[in-house]
Amino acid sequence: MNAALAEPGLGAEAREMLAVVHRFAEEEMRPVGTELDRLADPSEVIAEGSAFWKVFDRYRQLGLHEQGTGGYAGAEEALLRARIEEELGWGDAGLALSFAVSNFHRFFVPLTGNDELIEKFAGPDSTGIGCWAITEPDHGSDTLAFTEDHFADASIRADCIARRDGDDWVINGTKAAWVSNGTIADVASLFCTIDGDEGFAGGGVCIVPLDLPGVSRGRPLDKLGQRALPQGEIHFDDVRVPGSHMVVGKDFYGPTVEMVLAFANAYMGCTFSGVARAAYDMALAYARERVQGGVPIISHQSVRSRLFKMFARVEAAQSLSRRVALLGAGGPPPVQYSIASKTFCTTTAFEVASEALQIFGGNGLSREYPIEKVLRDARASMIEDGCNEVLSIVAGAKL
Repeated sequence: MNAALAEPGLGAEAREMLAVVHRFAEEEMRPVGTELDRLADPSEVIAEGSAFWKVFDRYRQLGLHEQGTGGYAGAEEALLRARIEEELGWGDAGLALSFAVSNFHRFFVPLTGNDELIEKFAGPDSTGIGCWAITEPDHGSDTLAFTEDHFADASIRADCIARRDGDDWVINGTKAAWVSNGTIADVASLFCTIDGDEGFAGGGVCIVPLDLPGVSRGRPLDKLGQRALPQGEIHFDDVRVPGSHMVVGKDFYGPTVEMVLAFANAYMGCTFSGVARAAYDMALAYARERVQGGVPIISHQSVRSRLFKMFARVEAAQSLSRRVALLGAGGPPPVQYSIASKTFCTTTAFEVASEALQIFGGNGLSREYPIEKVLRDARASMIEDGCNEVLSIVAGAKL
């Protein structure tokens, strides 16, 4: 077994599962992620017959889509979930995030009380793909900053608004091109503003099947990194849903944003500690095989020193992300801890990937080598799920 999988606190069965996940990450996710990254047109990523769908099916066959959907966990299960997230990030960041967000709706759909909807989107045999539709064309991380004055400023107008019409809700507006899985999702957990008269604080969470009349999609986003993660706009034009689909109203919207942010940022910390480890592993392997000055470059003191600093940062990121996962064993971890994990681990992933590319030298700039992709994937992480600067303001307000 890979030494990185020998984790104190995990029993033999959990370690065996991690070994399976590691093989999936190495033998399936990583080559598919590389293949998808090189497609010039992002529409090809999700086209029929794309390897994207094959690896998605394999993710489900392994039962990984069931991880984290069974409610709160004990310490060992929480640690196992964290380690699985880390291994998937080690395999490919974009695919790992697509997998994760595909399950986002499974928490909210049961709150509708609609048996048909629950069976379709949250039942044990459901293959429905979800998305977290919160980011908007004119609003990004500000929609998450529930601690700040602007969050309840009624003069700040949202782009997506739901209004009551009899027993139904009617939704109009747009969610931005950065909605992960927006181009492929079957159902949206829509974080929208209700009536538009109380700012973001007067929001709600609405379950919206994306085959309803009035729903349309934009083109998949063409971006720098995480190109295996399909993202795109979702447009709502007089989309009508039953009243029961608004599962969170104004009174609980702020706490819901905090809870979701706590879980999502904890996940991001685990995923990108895995990305950081991937960059370090690539640099270490390259340093052992690349010969300059008549010896492998790992024999040079400057390279050894750089590798050790990378190693220490990766270990710190893994330790923090796993600690936060354990804090969340009985419920959402305190949001300031999750944000600490997300901001530290994503920054670490980018910095370690940059150092790794430096070890590769000129070869690191070539697409023949994988490290330039890891660098691009890591760079995106400091913006998504709340940019690190805004998240730090939110966390600071909770101290």
